[in-house]
Amino acid sequence: MNKNILILGKGFIGERLRRELDCRIDGAMINCFSDAEKLVKKYNPKIIINCIGITGRHNVDDCELEKDATLLANSFVPVFLAEICLRSNIKLVHISSGCIFNYDYKKKMPIDEKSQDYFFKLFYSRSKIYAERALEALAKDYNILIARIRIPLLNTKHPKNVLDKLLKYNKVIDIPNSVTYIPDFVKAIKHLIKIDARGVYNVVNKGGLRYPDLMKVYQKYVPTFKLQTITLNKLGLVRTNLLLSTSKLEKSGFKVRNINSVLDECVKEYLKS
Repeated sequence: MNKNILILGKGFIGERLRRELDCRIDGAMINCFSDAEKLVKKYNPKIIINCIGITGRHNVDDCELEKDATLLANSFVPVFLAEICLRSNIKLVHISSGCIFNYDYKKKMPIDEKSQDYFFKLFYSRSKIYAERALEALAKDYNILIARIRIPLLNTKHPKNVLDKLLKYNKVIDIPNSVTYIPDFVKAIKHLIKIDARGVYNVVNKGGLRYPDLMKVYQKYVPTFKLQTITLNKLGLVRTNLLLSTSKLEKSGFKVRNINSVLDECVKEYLKS
């Protein structure tokens, strides 16, 4: 077991990273700075990966119903951890979100790590922005890595898997979005830790996924599945739809696969699971 790495947060991402990195994990609640300090004293890690976060029980709209808990987990806990890490000379890897930007599809330019065109209409997005801005400023002088993921796609069944979510509906929107294929995400995190990367990185797959394309691959193996596509306007929900640039991640030496090239692999392994 790698005792140098400590993962905080026993959720979807935390548990997956624990298995892949063979390291320690703790799901303790962090309500204040002293809670974070106690965990550092208990484990004495060299690297902390923060996977603590709230995305809502069903979807991000639920964050509006849990404002205090969302602010604590998404905004304040990362700052508590950043402070104890810089005091203790520990590298902090913060798993952030790419769902924090406005995007104009007409311009067709993926958003890079320098953008500050933030999307404030969702409370969830605001809670992630608060933490990212603070950590990004600290990363100029301290060993902090901010890894932005977006719309997780997994090759096994899980409630947070976008494929599981889409299978519950017979109507999906048809607009390209950046997606993080979790098996590739794990490899990217290993790479970024190995090269001691700092600052913000978009950790998504290249290109944009149209949900109907994923479901057509699923249909290939499950012909009885039926779906319809609808426009974004008919969805009737406030959401961030965008494309993130992978140029910085690629320049770091990591080979980024196109999201559409992994769909067949993903669905076949998903159905086996």
